[in-house]
Amino acid sequence: MKVLHATPLAHLRFPVEQGRGRRYPELAHPYRNPFQRDRDRVVHARAFRRLENKTQVFAAGLSDHFRNRLTHTIEVSQIARTMASVLGLDEDLTEALALAHDIGHPPFGHAGEEILDRVMRRFGERFDHNLHALRIVETFENRYPRFPGLNLTFEVREGMAKHSRDFGPGEIPGLEEYLPGLRPPLEAQLIDLCDEIAYDTADLDDAYHAGLITMEQAASSSDKFRELDEAVSMQFPGAPERVRMHEVVRGLIDWLVSGLLEETLRAAGGLRDVDAVREYPLRLVQFTSAAKEGAAQLKSFLRSQVYESPQLTQGRQRSSLQMQRLFESLLEHPERLPATYREESAAQPLHRQVCDYIAGMTDGFFARTCSQWGL
Repeated sequence: MKVLHATPLAHLRFPVEQGRGRRYPELAHPYRNPFQRDRDRVVHARAFRRLENKTQVFAAGLSDHFRNRLTHTIEVSQIARTMASVLGLDEDLTEALALAHDIGHPPFGHAGEEILDRVMRRFGERFDHNLHALRIVETFENRYPRFPGLNLTFEVREGMAKHSRDFGPGEIPGLEEYLPGLRPPLEAQLIDLCDEIAYDTADLDDAYHAGLITMEQAASSSDKFRELDEAVSMQFPGAPERVRMHEVVRGLIDWLVSGLLEETLRAAGGLRDVDAVREYPLRLVQFTSAAKEGAAQLKSFLRSQVYESPQLTQGRQRSSLQMQRLFESLLEHPERLPATYREESAAQPLHRQVCDYIAGMTDGFFARTCSQWGL
């Protein structure tokens, strides 16, 4: 990648002073801007702390070194902040969005999300972790006497709503306030692909240390992995294999981030301002063709050798069955829901109360709850 000039997309940086504000007006803070306050509110939220005991890919108990949902979030934030800094975008808005991007995840990763979505379809509803994250910051996190939720800025809430997809007018009725048909600012567009870089490389690293894959298998499936491994082996011929693996993973992260920077700069460099970003027909944060192909090779390898491996699919099947049992049990025995929770969520139908309650659980609390009721 060519050396970039300092802050090449600074003219596309979202101007914090032009933000649309909060749902409930607040006085300005004397030394923190609105996006810094949003970042801090997310960090202090109970939903954020619970990420420490929610599965990323490998369940807790297998090792103290595997990523969980919280450490993954920190890695996404680090990559996204680097991108924002190099491009000249707003690092505070970027960081707030990165830290909030996974707070709506239920226990047991995507397997938990799939089972909650499946059971909610019976009631004509759905479960989506991005929409659930919005409900958390709007309603469930009651830390302030003056308003419900965290009262985050419009731009952070919009970025959460559009984390992994855009939508048109009328497509998602509950999100009409978030400018359907328009793209979010570049800071929000960064998060999805920084998330992808973080989990592709981290899952590769964790899978190797879990004994699910070998470096030879990875090299035969990923051209860039093989190229980096050959270079590392020549430069450090006596390095232990696990150290080589760390060096290759570091190289993959750097290569993917560089590809994302290069193509984003090419795609967005000719735009005049933030409004032009919003009006552009496609997202501007994207990989070069080489990095996109490399990411696709990694994903294909991880899907076949890790995500669909017997060790992980058996665990997902057990947790999915247990989650469905807990859902049915709480529908039949709503008195098992905590009294304060029933009171606070009384305006919601029972199936939504149960879904939201399970979604907020950590893996550990889920296991203790199932044990308590003999599930």
